[in-house]
Amino acid sequence: MHPVVPNPETLSAVTCWSCLKEIDKAAHFCAHCTKLQPPADSDYFSFFGLQRRLNIDLKSLEQEFYRLSRKLHPDVYARATEHEQQWSTQKSSLLNDAYRTLRDPIARTEYLLELEGVKLEEQSRSATDEARAQGKEKQQVVPPDLLEEVFELNMQLEEMRMSKKLGERDEQVAKDLEAAKVRFEQTLAGSNTDLQKLWQEWDQVIAGGADAADPQRIAVRDKMVALLNRRSYVRNLVRDVNEALTADV
Repeated sequence: MHPVVPNPETLSAVTCWSCLKEIDKAAHFCAHCTKLQPPADSDYFSFFGLQRRLNIDLKSLEQEFYRLSRKLHPDVYARATEHEQQWSTQKSSLLNDAYRTLRDPIARTEYLLELEGVKLEEQSRSATDEARAQGKEKQQVVPPDLLEEVFELNMQLEEMRMSKKLGERDEQVAKDLEAAKVRFEQTLAGSNTDLQKLWQEWDQVIAGGADAADPQRIAVRDKMVALLNRRSYVRNLVRDVNEALTADV
């Protein structure tokens, strides 16, 4: 795991509102007078003093979370100025959101991609709203390598649904669906391993100082997007199979 490395964007200085001395703009407290500072315009990574890397020392992240939780808790500022009370509440909320996102590998990856300007299919609120307005279910693009298997699965799901409408249960179709579920769950497990490999690629590119327009950075980003969209699609297939197998006859 990479150690905690300050984000270069957090190193520029601002002035402490209390003692008027220069401090890092992402600092939660003044290094001189220890006063709480207003929330900075930063992302979840910067909130924890991290670069936008995907391999994170989760134990260190947890320790920093609890340290900041104690120091930022609104009760600590019950007798402070109104501004400090407000900042404490805001920062405590940001802390919880940032920790919840960064400790989860998939949420962390999705969040980083969002910072990179990418909207995954499942995250696209506009696509969801449009589908609902039309009375339809939002469609995801079928990964090319799964086309044949998904076509067969959809036929099996339809057969199972028709059988249940007739008050029956086709045991052979049920066995086929169980087998498909196992295969898709194995695919999900494999995607986690593939994603970790892409994390390594991403972190190496970032460590090399690649900017947002760097071809290597874009290439790794796009591979993560494709993998997460594929993973999301497969997860939905597992959900559909579970629903078909557990629905009452």
